[in-house]
Amino acid sequence: MPGIDKTRPFLKVRIAVLTVSDTRGISEDRSGQTLVDRLEGAGHILADRKIVKDDVPDIQAVVRDWIADEEVDVVISTGGTGVTGRDVTPEAFTELYEKEIPGFGELFRMLSYQKIGTSTIQSRATAGVAGGTYLFALPGSTGAVKDAWDDILVHQLDYRFMPCNFVELFDRLQEHEKRTKG
Repeated sequence: MPGIDKTRPFLKVRIAVLTVSDTRGISEDRSGQTLVDRLEGAGHILADRKIVKDDVPDIQAVVRDWIADEEVDVVISTGGTGVTGRDVTPEAFTELYEKEIPGFGELFRMLSYQKIGTSTIQSRATAGVAGGTYLFALPGSTGAVKDAWDDILVHQLDYRFMPCNFVELFDRLQEHEKRTKG
């Protein structure tokens, strides 16, 4: 049965939050603030927070900086995952992935379907790994952010969650680099 193993210690994860929007500033960024509130409420560390326009080079510049920053373990973005012309977050993220985590988007849409029905088909939520950093791209609605955090990420970013979680894999995310250097 999945759940928290109380014999394991809680490990704080350093999470950067990126809001992708052409129109929002920090004061209007409800989805980004929802992520910050939830990650800090779970005991994790807000490593950084930024807002960028819906532009692939701008999104990638921020995410690349965070991937290179040893003080960032996870990047979670909100916004830009729909199907309109300005929604480019999945394209920006996918180009950076070393490994995609297709199950994240699949699970997100399955959970979302239970709440919003077939409208979930418009979400292109995605996840992957780059440079030893987990990347998660969520839709821009506060409801979607709550669903992704409360139903998936709060568990997978908790070292105590069993039978397995993303945190216990941090040390192994760059094994391919060790093999090629050795």
